[in-house]
Amino acid sequence: MIPYWMSRTQLLLGNEQVEKLMNKHVLVVGLGGVGGICAEMIARSGVGKMTIVDADTVDLSNTNRQIPALHSTAGRPKADVMAERLKDINPELQLTVLPQFIKEELTVQLLNSGEFDYAVDCIDTLSPKVEFLVECKKRNIPVASSMGAGGKMDPARIEIADISKTHECNLARYVRKKLHEQQVRTGIKVVFSAEKVDQDKVIETEKAFPKKSLIGTVSYMPAIFGCMLSSIVIRDLLDQ
Repeated sequence: MIPYWMSRTQLLLGNEQVEKLMNKHVLVVGLGGVGGICAEMIARSGVGKMTIVDADTVDLSNTNRQIPALHSTAGRPKADVMAERLKDINPELQLTVLPQFIKEELTVQLLNSGEFDYAVDCIDTLSPKVEFLVECKKRNIPVASSMGAGGKMDPARIEIADISKTHECNLARYVRKKLHEQQVRTGIKVVFSAEKVDQDKVIETEKAFPKKSLIGTVSYMPAIFGCMLSSIVIRDLLDQ
């Protein structure tokens, strides 16, 4: 039975498509500025089963752009905050919460379960990001990936494309290079921005660990990336 809270989605998509979403399982790895809003949009679309992965805690510097980041949640695990939020959106959601850093062992263990209809990569460190994408490709798990939203201001420059078609994005360039080493060149849908980044807005600091640098961000750009990622997932699950 389709719950009342999904009545507007039901009106748009029809019963069959909504029921299809209710029977899907989506994995979202990374719950920061992009991943948090992406996970929320997937839940609000009616996907019935989700697994969310993130070991980070809320820092007040996240408040400008991250769904789980509030003054009241500072210091709490992002995965726990998002879990409460997603269950408040859909109390019937079958939700698995993994407050862990995604590493090769966890990636393999997760993806070997064979449970996922779609995977979403919102990982912001290079090596685990590439490992995750490669392992999804090996198993023919559909995957959508976020490239860099930092340092960008113009939403009109955001695009959905194959990873091979990305440009003017440093993260995408590094990801492409690492993927090429694994003989992966195409077949991964990504959200990226073709806007040039002002390198004066990037600083190298130990505070960025495990990354090497911090980059300036504005509230709406990661959210738009997350919404566009969720649109890839939902439209692909519905074969649209």
